[in-house]
Amino acid sequence: MFGRRTNVVRNYAVFFIGLTSVLLLSACDKVEPEKKEVIRPVRAMQVADITQFRQRQFPGIAKATQEVDLAFRVSGPLTEFPVNVGDEISKGEVVARIDPRDFQVQVNNARGQLDRAKANLKRAEAEYDREMKILSKDAGATSQAAVDRKEASRDQARAEITSVQATLTSATDSLNYTYLRAPFDGIVVSTYVENFEDVLAKKPIVRIVDDSSIEMIINLPESLISEVSQAINIEVVFDPFPTVKVLAEIKEIGTEASKSTRTYPVTLFMAQPSEVKILPGMAGKATGESSASKETQITTGIQVPLTAIFSPDDIDKTYVWIIDKESKQVTKREVSTGSLKDSGIMVTQGLNAGEWIAIAGVHYLREGMDIKILEERAE
Repeated sequence: MFGRRTNVVRNYAVFFIGLTSVLLLSACDKVEPEKKEVIRPVRAMQVADITQFRQRQFPGIAKATQEVDLAFRVSGPLTEFPVNVGDEISKGEVVARIDPRDFQVQVNNARGQLDRAKANLKRAEAEYDREMKILSKDAGATSQAAVDRKEASRDQARAEITSVQATLTSATDSLNYTYLRAPFDGIVVSTYVENFEDVLAKKPIVRIVDDSSIEMIINLPESLISEVSQAINIEVVFDPFPTVKVLAEIKEIGTEASKSTRTYPVTLFMAQPSEVKILPGMAGKATGESSASKETQITTGIQVPLTAIFSPDDIDKTYVWIIDKESKQVTKREVSTGSLKDSGIMVTQGLNAGEWIAIAGVHYLREGMDIKILEERAE
């Protein structure tokens, strides 16, 4: 009996040892998962050669040089609305009229009040003059208090005239405001009401644009904005007329970059071409040339944002991170810098037009690091 129990215990021990071995071997077979390297997103830009401005196209939308929504400054029912969409109008031409009768009544009332005020002033001045003559001939026949009262009456009559004249001016202006006139030569592009409708002050009635000349806003990257003032031979091609090149000039250069795209707005101005009619809202693309020569490019360098330049604390050198567009890896490159500009710094050596560089977070990058490009596009 005792021997049988010993065998059972021995069998359990063998089973336990075998089970433990199997579990240990299974644990050894498990391979630790490889840790994936974090890919850092990096803001980047492609540096540009300012002499290659013509090779790039900058899109924009045409807009009229002048455009306005006209509204009355007074309220009332329309009695005249002679214009329709598409009508050409001249400066000063009446485009709408409010019923003037109530405003004419106000003018007539103000004129009547002014006539009465003038009569009161004439009487008050005569009484004051008479009182002054009495005082000068016989001081005992009147008193200074009586003279002061006559003088106060005269001054009050004068003040009443000033007040009534202001009322008359306001009423006359309101009467004139019943006419809505074109502020410039243009074309009617929208109407917002119908004739005989009651309209409110400051409510748009009609929209007029001056399309004798056209403007278009394009957006340029930081690398070009400092040199855009040297742009020449600017041409715009609008999508509906791909064979027509419209000459343009720079009207205004923005001084504040967009927070999202880091581009600067540049307003182009152009006259209407003779062969086609450019309408507000048409899309187009602008190209141009820079008057700067290749020699000037070499001398001045390529402009980059200040945030793209860095210098390690222990090295007296300046670097940028060059990005390989194929491998999405960064490589540190030494560069030489030149003068500071309003929107960046000039790199005189070590950087070629067309290369991609990191422009933010440069102190967190490492040689050969995998990155994801957040592009800063000119468009």
